[in-house]
Amino acid sequence: MSATWIDTLLTGPVAAEPCTSVAQWWPRHRALAATQRRSIDVAILGGAAADRVAWAFGSAFQAALRTLVAGLEDDRLAALCITETQGNAPRDLRTTLRRDGDHVVLDGAKHWATLGPNGALFLVAARDVEASIDARPALRLVRVPAGMPGLHIDTMPPTAFVPEIPHARLRFENLRLPASAVVPGDAYVLHVKPFRTIEDLHVHAAVLAYLVRESRRLRWPRAWTERAIANLLAFDGIAGLDPTASTTHVALAGALADGDRLAQEADGHWASSDDREPAARWQRDRALLGIASKPRAMRAQRAWERLVMPNA
Repeated sequence: MSATWIDTLLTGPVAAEPCTSVAQWWPRHRALAATQRRSIDVAILGGAAADRVAWAFGSAFQAALRTLVAGLEDDRLAALCITETQGNAPRDLRTTLRRDGDHVVLDGAKHWATLGPNGALFLVAARDVEASIDARPALRLVRVPAGMPGLHIDTMPPTAFVPEIPHARLRFENLRLPASAVVPGDAYVLHVKPFRTIEDLHVHAAVLAYLVRESRRLRWPRAWTERAIANLLAFDGIAGLDPTASTTHVALAGALADGDRLAQEADGHWASSDDREPAARWQRDRALLGIASKPRAMRAQRAWERLVMPNA
């Protein structure tokens, strides 16, 4: 582990450049990402450079996707498309993939594509109709470039928190792609299942890095900043572990719990701040950290069960 971000967080600029749109954030993120080799470094430094939670999340999300899918281009804003109207469990997915000679054909819809309206590449989880057996769907991940005939993108209304990050509904109607667009392997095992772990790790680290920079700007107690740096080091170390391992899930649960306590304490520091606009944004956006809290708790519980009872 080489935590190259520590010097930046503790000695770098205490103020972030203002940013109000994806169009403004994306080239900044690309420039930062080009200087880093590790996705966790991109997430943490992206958080430190953000003037609000939205861009910390954006950098973390893009970094997490590049951990998930090898060889993903750095110059294309990507969106992972799993969730449908019924949910995001494999049995809920109705989008289908069928083969037609040296092409594949995609049909269906996705309900929630983060950064979808700005996406240049969509990573779509679909049922492989030829490989699926009864109630056990075989999932594949398909690379769908923006602008393809048969791809329809409908922008969704802004969310209550981090409204700067847009979302979209996607529809695929007889969308033909070369067979090479299918990412090799079982999408559930290699992509859908591990993504929550990878995303949790990167997003929580990025948001905490944002808070660390703000803690220096606003002169919060040094003890809080010291603990936050220690928590970031925990995230940094966990980033090098297998995201599917039960031991990783136990370690991540502990790091997330420490991060939650730091975020709760940050509420009090923001409440006493005279910088009203960032304080109000934090109170609006901190709900991001609570997304999927129940699945996270279930993941940790299941990890402990597997460690105590290996055959469970």
